[in-house]
Amino acid sequence: MMFDQGPHAVLRGGGVCVILKTPADDMPQVEYWGRDVAGSADGCPLSESALAALDAMTLKDTPPNKPDAAWRPSLIPQGAEGWAGRAGLEASRGDRPVYARWTHVETIADQSSITVTATDDVNGLRLIAALRITASGLVIARHTITNTADPVADQSVAQTVANAAEPLSVNWLDATLPMPKRVDTLTQFTGRWPLEKQPATAALPVGSVTRDCRRGKTGHDSPWMFIASVGTPRSQSGEIWACHLAWSGNQTYRVDNLPAHEPMLGAGELLGPGEVRLAPGESYTAPEVCFSYSSRGLDGIADRFHDWLRSLPGHVDVTAKPRPFTLNTWEAVYFNHDEATLKRLADRAAEVGVERFVLDDGWFHERRDDTRGLGDWVVDPEVWPAGLDGLAAHVHGLGMEFGLWFEPEMVNLDSDLAREHPDWILAAPEAVPCREDLSYRTQYVLDLANPDAYAHVRDQMAALVERLGVDYIKWDHNREVTEPMHDGHFGLHEQTEACYRLFDELKSRFPGLEIESCSSGGARTDAGILQHADRIWASDSNDPRDRVDIQRWTELIVPPEMIGAHVGPSPAHSTARATDLSYRAAISLTGCSGFEWNILECTDAEIDVLKSFVALYKELRRLLHTGRVMHADLKDPSLRARGVVNDDRTHAVWVVATTDNIRDWLAERLPVTGLDPARTYRVRMRREIGESHWGWVTPQWLTAAQEDGGFIAPGLLLGSVGLQLPNLWPMQAIVLEFEAI
Repeated sequence: MMFDQGPHAVLRGGGVCVILKTPADDMPQVEYWGRDVAGSADGCPLSESALAALDAMTLKDTPPNKPDAAWRPSLIPQGAEGWAGRAGLEASRGDRPVYARWTHVETIADQSSITVTATDDVNGLRLIAALRITASGLVIARHTITNTADPVADQSVAQTVANAAEPLSVNWLDATLPMPKRVDTLTQFTGRWPLEKQPATAALPVGSVTRDCRRGKTGHDSPWMFIASVGTPRSQSGEIWACHLAWSGNQTYRVDNLPAHEPMLGAGELLGPGEVRLAPGESYTAPEVCFSYSSRGLDGIADRFHDWLRSLPGHVDVTAKPRPFTLNTWEAVYFNHDEATLKRLADRAAEVGVERFVLDDGWFHERRDDTRGLGDWVVDPEVWPAGLDGLAAHVHGLGMEFGLWFEPEMVNLDSDLAREHPDWILAAPEAVPCREDLSYRTQYVLDLANPDAYAHVRDQMAALVERLGVDYIKWDHNREVTEPMHDGHFGLHEQTEACYRLFDELKSRFPGLEIESCSSGGARTDAGILQHADRIWASDSNDPRDRVDIQRWTELIVPPEMIGAHVGPSPAHSTARATDLSYRAAISLTGCSGFEWNILECTDAEIDVLKSFVALYKELRRLLHTGRVMHADLKDPSLRARGVVNDDRTHAVWVVATTDNIRDWLAERLPVTGLDPARTYRVRMRREIGESHWGWVTPQWLTAAQEDGGFIAPGLLLGSVGLQLPNLWPMQAIVLEFEAI
């Protein structure tokens, strides 16, 4: 074995490349990940002589010298190769650690993927490490470890492998990629209910550093992404290296910033004690890790995720079915279900143009508050003596889809299910009931890895979907998963996989059924659940002041057509903050719009605005849900500006908003990026959201933009000089449309 030997493998896609060295019978080493340097102007790949020059340019020492630290850490870095950071794989048999020694390595690569099959006859291991690069330039890693030690069938291995009869315990299996030494800043996330996706930017920490999420789901305070940059990351410029774990269970994010190596970025599933114990022949496949490089700042990172998620089979096709304008009943009625009132609410919803009506929590057995009924997915005859059939038929008769709330992964102790099957609770027996001085929302987690529990939930949900013609499920997950004991062992991985399976089985059984993933708001918005859900609920806060930032950071990964963004009442139920309807409507346009509001209480004037706003959403949604998203880099901390432009750059919409008083009397200019500099555009201010307010002077272009003919300007000047913004008052917004003429 020799480091840095063998041929190169060059993966390319979407303006990104990964270059690896593939030595014989040794784990490949990543030489480069970043902007595509593997092609010349005529599209030819790098020559072997150029790749040899790259080797010499990047090696820290000259062969045959033997430095103490690895020349290049491998795809699965280990201490045996001179790597002093966190190992890519940690495993053991009994009380004996297992240190991988790859005795045979086979590499198969093409222009967009590499699959490495490494066997270790010393320890009885087989590792399949796979990287692929999507058409959008997203690099996705997926690794699988197998216990190949079989003391019965393979005596030669049994004689070699100490404790061969012991299961292989896997502590972790991470995916990593290197970054340049110039990276000096790390952005990660924290948050709370209902204030998710709060970025935290600081100096890149030194040493091997991990950050865990142990909430049993992605969690409000999950790291969510690690974003490495040179200086504070910007929206539209600068190089960024980021990683995201596509997994909805516990997580570990990692940075290894060591003196002898390039910084390493990575992630993996946070496994519980003894959770993965592989008998001979058994395998563990770690969740996918997504790596996104951008030379165009954060917007370039988001582009790669959006393009990838939009390309997946089963993703919502907004061309075939535009995203329906939704009314959800939670903040309208809470638990106070009354059929007559809800039918009147449906009538009003249809009147203003709503296309999907969703009945939230409170419809099922004994569910008068949040302490009872979870797990009993049958209609409560006391509140709904005639069942939900009448409401569902009424909603469908109005031309709207009918949606229904479930929390399939949860159970209350005060439920028929828990009384009949207490063994179906995902917890150590001594954890039920929980401490008297903790609430845990008066609910427990249902063990979906138990086939009987899984079938119970599936069949009860399926019966209602079939009987009522349910078009849409709002799937909630409110309790954190603590002490997840399944069949005597830590069972969170199996629980997460069962959740995914239930999503898929219901959607397969009922073609056209859509499912929204909600988790106390935005606590489960990762690229794992996004491969099964059709929509996510970004936050339980409908306060637009908070939502403007929550949605901005959520759409780093999630395409806007998958982000539920509803207009709520004023004052907001989550903050008691009062805001103008125009502000709430404008911020709602940055996602998949709807109402979370008892619009029966609206005035006639408000209803007129709601009708015009819903019509505007329907007019613009094709652009809003297919275009490329951009965020302006503005100096004033109180200003937000977000745009969407279509592929041929003939149509764009920007929402400009404030969160506070702007700092200077003269506001700054908005560079309208994304337009074609060779075209001329008509700029219009769309006033269907209601009236917006600013100071006593109005820029001349904005006066024209409010008139029928709009304001006419060349794309070159709109992008390079920009539009002088008005002095918007605090918590105000304007919607600007740009159309090529």
